[in-house]
Amino acid sequence: MRQLFEFDPPERFVAGTVGLPGERQFYLQARASGRLVNVALEKVQVAALAERVDEVLLELRRRGTDVPDPIPAGLVDNAPLDVPIEPDFTCGTLAIAWDPDAQRVVIEALAIGDEADEVVPLTDSEDGPDTLRVHLTAASAKAFSTRAGQVVAAGRPDCILCGQPMDPNGHICPRSNGHH
Repeated sequence: MRQLFEFDPPERFVAGTVGLPGERQFYLQARASGRLVNVALEKVQVAALAERVDEVLLELRRRGTDVPDPIPAGLVDNAPLDVPIEPDFTCGTLAIAWDPDAQRVVIEALAIGDEADEVVPLTDSEDGPDTLRVHLTAASAKAFSTRAGQVVAAGRPDCILCGQPMDPNGHICPRSNGHH
């Protein structure tokens, strides 16, 4: 049976990491009313989610919805993840939608599982994988995507030749015939 962790609205919803660059574990973390949910996911998923949230907000602005720029100071969150940081599940699928009635961006993370392919995201079916669902104002969604982008960018610098991440001691670059 599916466990649905729903936050409407969350007190806090952020992307963050644990560990050193090159060994970081990425998380989505939602908190409200003493409840804390941690969802493990990949760096590329965080990057794609931030990019897609920005695209949705750009389209909303184009259609006349108020999307603040810059982010209101009260929504900027640069604090570390809350503890304990133990994943409730690992994300396999991400979904994003706009709820026009509530004027909210809805983000959903579904756990990895065979049934994930059969479940339609953003539904309330009792079957399927564990799910984190958060409802955010446009301003909160912008604050989330900005922080998520910063978290992704805070990793190892990319090689200017091949674009792959460089370790602190450099890396063997395929564009340099295997030289550092």
